[in-house]
Amino acid sequence: MSYLKFEKATMTNLQAALQKELLRTNRSGAYSCSTLVDCNTRKYHGLLVTPVPEIDDENHVLLSSLDCSVVQHGVEFNLGLHKYQGNTYSPNGHKYIREFNCDVVPTTLYRVGGVILKKELIFQHHEDRILLRYTLVDGPSQTILRFRPFLAFRSVNDLSHENGVASREYQEVENGISTCMYEGYPNLFLQISKKNEFIFIPDWYRGIEYPKELERGYAFQEDLYVPGYFELTIKKGESIVVAASTTKSKPSTLKKLFDDEVEHRPVRDNFYHTLICSARQFFVNKPSGDYILAGYPWFKCRARDTFISLPGLTLAVEEVENFEKYMDTAGKALNDFLIGKPLQHEIAEIEMPDVPLWAVWALQQYARKVGREKCYEKYGNLLNTVISAIENGKHPNLYLETDSLLKINGAERAMTWMNSSVYGRPVVPRSGYVVEINALWYNALKFAANMAEKRGNAQAIEHYEALAEKVRESFQSIFVNESGYLWDYVDNGVANVEVRPNMIFAVALEYSPLDKEQQKSVVDFCTRELLTTKGLRSLTPKSGAYNPMYIGTQNQRDWAYHQGTVWPWLGCFYMESVLKIYKRSRLSFIQRQMVGFEEEMYYHAIGTMPELFDGNPPFSGRGGSAFAMNVAALLRMSKLLESYTL
Repeated sequence: MSYLKFEKATMTNLQAALQKELLRTNRSGAYSCSTLVDCNTRKYHGLLVTPVPEIDDENHVLLSSLDCSVVQHGVEFNLGLHKYQGNTYSPNGHKYIREFNCDVVPTTLYRVGGVILKKELIFQHHEDRILLRYTLVDGPSQTILRFRPFLAFRSVNDLSHENGVASREYQEVENGISTCMYEGYPNLFLQISKKNEFIFIPDWYRGIEYPKELERGYAFQEDLYVPGYFELTIKKGESIVVAASTTKSKPSTLKKLFDDEVEHRPVRDNFYHTLICSARQFFVNKPSGDYILAGYPWFKCRARDTFISLPGLTLAVEEVENFEKYMDTAGKALNDFLIGKPLQHEIAEIEMPDVPLWAVWALQQYARKVGREKCYEKYGNLLNTVISAIENGKHPNLYLETDSLLKINGAERAMTWMNSSVYGRPVVPRSGYVVEINALWYNALKFAANMAEKRGNAQAIEHYEALAEKVRESFQSIFVNESGYLWDYVDNGVANVEVRPNMIFAVALEYSPLDKEQQKSVVDFCTRELLTTKGLRSLTPKSGAYNPMYIGTQNQRDWAYHQGTVWPWLGCFYMESVLKIYKRSRLSFIQRQMVGFEEEMYYHAIGTMPELFDGNPPFSGRGGSAFAMNVAALLRMSKLLESYTL
């Protein structure tokens, strides 16, 4: 039985089908994304969306969609679907879908009268090339296929409109055409494995709408250019492959290329294997280095996300070499930043104050996997650089106080992962002593002491242990309160009393500045006030600032972003804490928590995890379609649970 399979009833129900997205990526940062019924609902959707570094550092929609039509006895049945004004959908190709499954490659089965047509999609790993294989499973008479490409040639942040500047020129290439609408863009090659006829009938399809952009308060209508259509005959049992690429294809090799790509695709036959497949979508390899994208469709590589995600995306799936590969790029970028060298890597937000501390946490996970000796041999210099830079005041956003705790200035600019701003001001102005930063600081010092112990460096051990003890004492004095939870931040002696999930890190980290009773109290407080089936809320519902619904305009969503929304990656640190405190007595409870995440494989971007969820039932998924920190955290939890059941 297929794991990710959807029957006719779901696929022909637009209300259900339009909420399910399909995401495929490659290692250049390009992607293909739409709904399961091929109706684009976001401006970020497209069949071929690629970086165009000659223009900017954004992705660009080259090929928005490709409508396929089945022609029988001179009658055309268009399998495409687009939304137009007035809640009009055309040409309603979804009504011909009989099933969809995604166990290996996305496969859609259409039935038009006696014709049964199978469509399979694959994104080539190391080329910006999307491949679509169509197989005529059954057909009572001669069948003709027509393919209409909808072209955009625009940034994912813009929309296309009919204009006189767009070039209508095209060049014939083997079994297809190449075209480019605007100067600066690469040519788009549209080729088919079988000889065909291209009929040039240029036109603009006007007023196509993207309802997700309407919901988000953005412009939502655009016009797409269709240069004409390709036409060919297909016999029963025959397969043809359509390729859309930024480089020329050799049509005679397309079928083999498709088969070769399929061979390297793992099967999504359960929750864990599906998460592994999702994890690999975040890896990007560029000439400047190897990166982890924070998510899709609009995220870039961000330093904090990289270090938090890296252990789950690699070590949790036994890919130590991949950890080293991506850490080498991120670690060098962090090292260069801390010693004042010009940055040579495309990693955003490297200057955020918690980034070096999360880097140490990532190294800690590596050391647990391969041993502390190997970890120090490979990353000892980076560890020393991080600790030294903080102690010597070399980090521009971290201040080591006389009580040995770290302070940040986050009043004017958001400096932690709770980074939303409205009108240029942080929604949650976390400044001064911040709870997770100081928990991470204590953990980093204890880890550094342990590494020094492995090397027999008595002087370093004494220094780190003494400093860590001062941090522990000050942490207890500053953050612990009589109510049983931890202050989220304390600025100029004034504690922020809101109950937030960041205190959970003081328990989940390997070295905690809290005693066992305090750790238990924090876990129990999170359970009572913050826990949902999708993770921890970013703010307790008891707060007057609680704003759990991540909907509306950009400002409305920014106000809600960390004011009650639910984040799965936080939930995984919570589950880790529960097992740390309660051991096997809470194992079944944690297993039930994981079930709440597994059901999300069938919603949003299927087979992956969205950025966040509403804080109130039914806990709808929101934000980015796929989020690296969430996928990584779930993989770490899956691995941890496995250790309890072996």
